[in-house]
Amino acid sequence: MAAGQTVLYVEDNQDNRILIRRILQADGYVVLEAENARQAVEFLRKEKPDLIIMDINLPEISGYALTTKLKSHPNFNKIPIVALTANVMKGDKERTLQAGCDGYIEKPIDVDSFLNTIAHFIER
Repeated sequence: MAAGQTVLYVEDNQDNRILIRRILQADGYVVLEAENARQAVEFLRKEKPDLIIMDINLPEISGYALTTKLKSHPNFNKIPIVALTANVMKGDKERTLQAGCDGYIEKPIDVDSFLNTIAHFIER
């Protein structure tokens, strides 16, 4: 169980946010949600989450661009970022990691594997 560790989930799809929030909260995480890059940056100005889960296909600014921006900022570059994406074509994982994501999870998720991956990046 994650004793109150905070996860920021950046995802524009409300159904996806609800699903991931329920899974994470059931495992003891505190979940912050942003539906776009602007909201994510606003949260990060006030909160320091233990982990960011990043959708890649965001409106306005992609998850790739937001990840690169956050990883180049001294206040945010130590926060692990895990991509949660439906982009599963050849080269997508590599592109995600190249943008600065520390991990990569494919949609649809396997709940047990998802929680293990999240715990791994928070505990390291």
